[in-house]
Amino acid sequence: MWTKALDRLLTHFFKEGRLSVTYPDGNTQHYGPGAGGPEVAVVLHDPDLPRRIVLSPDMAAGEGYMNGTLTIEGDDLYGFLSLAIMNIGAQGQPWFRRPLEWLRWLKRRVDQFNPVTRSRANVAHHYDLSGELYDLFLDEDRNYSCAYFARPDMTLDEAQAAKKAHIARKMLIEPGMRVLDIGCGWGGMGLTLARDFGADVTGVTLSREQHAMANARAEKAGLSDSARFELMDYRDVAGQFDRIVSIGMFEHVGVPHYDEYFASVRRLLKPDGIALIHFIGRAGPPGATSPWITKYIFPGGYCPAMSEAVAAVERHHLVTTDVEVWRLHYAETLREWRRRFETNIDRARGLYDERFCRMWRYYLIASELTFRLSNQVVFQFQMSPKQDAVPLTRDYLYRDRANTQFHAAQ
Repeated sequence: MWTKALDRLLTHFFKEGRLSVTYPDGNTQHYGPGAGGPEVAVVLHDPDLPRRIVLSPDMAAGEGYMNGTLTIEGDDLYGFLSLAIMNIGAQGQPWFRRPLEWLRWLKRRVDQFNPVTRSRANVAHHYDLSGELYDLFLDEDRNYSCAYFARPDMTLDEAQAAKKAHIARKMLIEPGMRVLDIGCGWGGMGLTLARDFGADVTGVTLSREQHAMANARAEKAGLSDSARFELMDYRDVAGQFDRIVSIGMFEHVGVPHYDEYFASVRRLLKPDGIALIHFIGRAGPPGATSPWITKYIFPGGYCPAMSEAVAAVERHHLVTTDVEVWRLHYAETLREWRRRFETNIDRARGLYDERFCRMWRYYLIASELTFRLSNQVVFQFQMSPKQDAVPLTRDYLYRDRANTQFHAAQ
């Protein structure tokens, strides 16, 4: 029964290229016209895989690849996921899977319920992995968010530096300003603002690994007096700040907590303050996170539609002063991360095991292709309680602002 159901599902999905599937009984079927398009062949080794794929394609394909019960000819994971994402996005779900998709939609608020204790556990799941793992693929400054490829020939390190510079310009930083970095990571943005702009930075994170490394980096750079990093939830921060920056953290908040988040931003900003929220989102309407991503990579995570985020901003009387959409910058960032990870995969196996490496490779490739083929983007929301807190045109983002920068060495 389940083999026939999977056959119907794949017949519905694949209208471009060709997917060849060898079923557990040895029978091989072909889906899609071929006709010069991409062609990929897979083998299903587990008799239970047809059932699991029909019920949850994302989960079953990801787990099958991790566990070796789904193998791809030539280990062409990039080709397989490209073909799948391209076809599934174009065709949509068949009628017999729509009730399952509705259940997934209804479940999303439970998956995204992130009180402080659960948020801490979710963060530890991903960010408290071995620090050596992140050394294998991130830039020297350990930026684990979308880079800004202002020129196509930029290296990853150059593009990450360009991202930080672009965000700093949007924040109109002046020496002595108090800056809160929500979800500070390993301290890259906070240290840049303290060192290059003379800001007084407080960063908060729930990751013990990130907290320890960020403070160690600040001490090594001689910036401990101007860049301090706390092991703290954003909801527990007190005081007021001239500027708030949050890069790649809003995806971990969860829709049920958007009001808490923007209420905190409003409470913590001075009346003429500016906040810059940088996060992954979807160019289409609201949806639900892949169950495989939720289970293995980012529990509690969700990349919102613009409409979901903007509605919460409006409810807390923050003026949206600028919105910028980065489209393929994250695809290029993820491609660089994947290349570096694959180059260093033997070292990754030494830290973990083969299954972990297959999981991480699946995560990096699937994420890259979601940006390339499935209209996932990065949003930058600039906001303030005050309508005229920023200039009336965007010219200030592109002028040379060297005269306003503060260099500690001077």
